[in-house]
Amino acid sequence: MMTLLELLIFAALVTFCVLRALIWVWWEPMKLERQLRRQGIKGPPYKLFHGSLKDNSAALMEAQSKPMKLSHSILPRVLPFIHQTVQNYGKLCIFWQGVTPRVIVADPELIKEILLNKSGDFYKIRPNPFVLLLITGVTTYDGEKWAKHRKIINPAFHLEKLKIMFPAFRICCEELISRWENLVLDGPLEIDVSPEFQKLTGDVISRTTFGSNYEEGRRIFQLQTEQARLVSQVIQSAYIPGYRLLATKSNNRMKEIERESKALFEEMIKKREKDLKQGECQNDDLLSLLIDSNFKEVLEHGDSESVGLTIDEIIAECKLFYFAGQETTYSLLVWAMVLLGMHQEWQERAREEVLQVFGRSTEPDFDGLSKLKIVTIIIYEVLRLYPPFVMLTRLTHEKVKVGEVTLPQGVEIGLPILLVHHDRDIWGEDVHEFRPERFAEGVSKAMQNRISFFPFSWGPRICIGQNFALVEAKMALVMILQHFSFKLSTTYVHAPYTVVTLQPQYGAQIILVKL
Repeated sequence: MMTLLELLIFAALVTFCVLRALIWVWWEPMKLERQLRRQGIKGPPYKLFHGSLKDNSAALMEAQSKPMKLSHSILPRVLPFIHQTVQNYGKLCIFWQGVTPRVIVADPELIKEILLNKSGDFYKIRPNPFVLLLITGVTTYDGEKWAKHRKIINPAFHLEKLKIMFPAFRICCEELISRWENLVLDGPLEIDVSPEFQKLTGDVISRTTFGSNYEEGRRIFQLQTEQARLVSQVIQSAYIPGYRLLATKSNNRMKEIERESKALFEEMIKKREKDLKQGECQNDDLLSLLIDSNFKEVLEHGDSESVGLTIDEIIAECKLFYFAGQETTYSLLVWAMVLLGMHQEWQERAREEVLQVFGRSTEPDFDGLSKLKIVTIIIYEVLRLYPPFVMLTRLTHEKVKVGEVTLPQGVEIGLPILLVHHDRDIWGEDVHEFRPERFAEGVSKAMQNRISFFPFSWGPRICIGQNFALVEAKMALVMILQHFSFKLSTTYVHAPYTVVTLQPQYGAQIILVKL
């Protein structure tokens, strides 16, 4: 039997926990909602605990339950809830990520304020703990830690370093072309290019990250692909603190993948560090370049916790290489094939340019890619209509003024890339048409000096791998245009949706013809 004192203590603890829970799920959200609404920032009302998550999930399920007509007006299918919210409440509005308000900012001038901010007013949102199994590294850091990682990683992505990795791009693309040529020996053939490009970009990131050890890298890529699938399933609902500690089947498998991939990474990193110290490291892959840059940083500034990266931090950056490098370029390539398959006149214009610069049999070289104007503007228009990532997010770590409004501490900010890229007020009445000529005079001219095109983000935190992705995509498209013509198959079902990046839900079926 409990004594009276013990009962009182227990009752006090229960009361305290209930009050904390009420503050978390009701008092704080309602306080933030009042502050935002007083400034004219409106949106759907807060619903206990789940916020807008159930409505968002229901809208997505409904949109993805059926394909759409062959059109580039994809917002209602890809971001149905956010699209409707902005239509109802304007380009500065809110919806609810569980108990947290997310302010949607779709005004280019306000986006410019946020992305070009250098005073540290906006933090990256700390990902769901499950997402951290998949993505960590420089993209999730802020402040001094971000600056340290960015400084050490930057040298690996300089253009001269990309030239060193260029042969790896070419080898992987040659393997793709050879495989396709064998498939079409007997004439035109339908092929789903979606898994083909997943394999291509996985091979490229394996070769460019691990060089001669790319076969070992493939195993890590397989593990990361499985991890992405498991994580994307888990994060569809509101995160419950402590859920990841439960011994569920998916939780156990995610932990197994984490252990195996970490062991593989550690083995390769230690071997590469040993080779570097013995002068046997060739510095022709991302891992070697990263370790070399880290080694030089420590040598110059001393070995301390504030200088250089630990093995765990190097592993985190390698995971990021895999995730961002593979997913981004895969999405870009698959939609480029779909769009060029739909718009034959642009495919012919691109091929004519490619043959003029390289001929039909000459292997593309790094400098030649920079001469491709038509191919470049096609890629930009693909990125406008089908950006790999449809939303950027930030977090206010203290009260901050944006335009004419003041956002409280702890408010999430959503910058809807896809919505801005498809904004009729910005791009005109033909916003949903495939018109690469928009970019004929450059990106700045197309944006009219506003930040209305930002597939790789913008400002100080622009994607460090942007040039890597663009060079890889150009290389693949050039070699495909040299060897094949193609059109969209009648079996293709238009159904863009997001897993991690924007992808075709039912594949991308193309009729391939050998030239």
